[in-house]
Amino acid sequence: MADLVYRSVMSDIKQKILANQYPGMKLPDERSLSASYKVSRSSIKRALGVLAQQGIIFKKRGSGTFINPLYLKNRSLFRYEGSNLGVTDSFKFGDKKQSIKLMDYQVIPASKDLQQDLFLDDNDFVYKIKRLRLIDDQPFIIETGYIPIKIIPTLSPDIVKSSIFNYLETAKEKRVTKSFMSISVAPSKADDQRLLKLKPTEPVAIMEGVFFLDDGTPFEVSNMRVHYQYMKYDTFVSLDQEN
Repeated sequence: MADLVYRSVMSDIKQKILANQYPGMKLPDERSLSASYKVSRSSIKRALGVLAQQGIIFKKRGSGTFINPLYLKNRSLFRYEGSNLGVTDSFKFGDKKQSIKLMDYQVIPASKDLQQDLFLDDNDFVYKIKRLRLIDDQPFIIETGYIPIKIIPTLSPDIVKSSIFNYLETAKEKRVTKSFMSISVAPSKADDQRLLKLKPTEPVAIMEGVFFLDDGTPFEVSNMRVHYQYMKYDTFVSLDQEN
C-alpha cells in the first residue's frame, strides 16, 4: 500500500509539471505537499526522491525544490516511469520497437567471482541469463546477467523475455536503484560479429557492472556488449559535494 501511495503522488506531480501548474518552476515544500495529498511526509519524501533520482527535479539548498528545465525540453530523455535503473531505458530510440530474444537460461553454482560480487556463499546458485536486445529487429546488445536465486526464486524463462527489473518492482515490490558500471570499447569477437551483425573490423562497446537493490543488496552482475552505432548513452550523475 505504501508503494502505491508514493507512486500515485509521483505520477500526479509529474502530470502537474507537464501542465505547468508550478509557478516559477518550483514545487511546494514537503509539508504543503503532504497536506495537499493527505499522505505522510515520508511518502512525499520518497516520491520526491525518485523524481530527483530520475533527474526530473532537483533540490537547491536553502531555496527549495525545482523542476529540471531539460525535462520540459526533451521528455524522451526521462521517459522511464519506474524507479528501477534499467540500462536500456537510458538509450534513445524514438518510436522504434524494442524486443528481447532469450538465448540462454541456466541455473548454475555461483563462481568465486560471483560469490564476491553478489555476497553469496559457497552453496548458493545463480541464474545465468543471456539475452539479445533488438530495435526494429536489429540486434544491438548481447546481455549476459547473473542473478542470485535466493533473491528472486520465481524468475522463469517467460519472465526474462521482458523487463526483469519491472517484474521485480511490480511482482516483488523490490527496486533496483543503484549501479556501478564500467564502460569500454574493444575489438569485436566472432560471437559479437555473428549476433550484432558486425564486420570483423568493427568494434563493440562493453558495459559491465553490478546492480543493487534499494536496500543495498547486490542484485545482478551484468555484461553488455553493445553495437557501436547505438552507443549513445545518457545518464544522470550525482557528484559528491565534498570532492
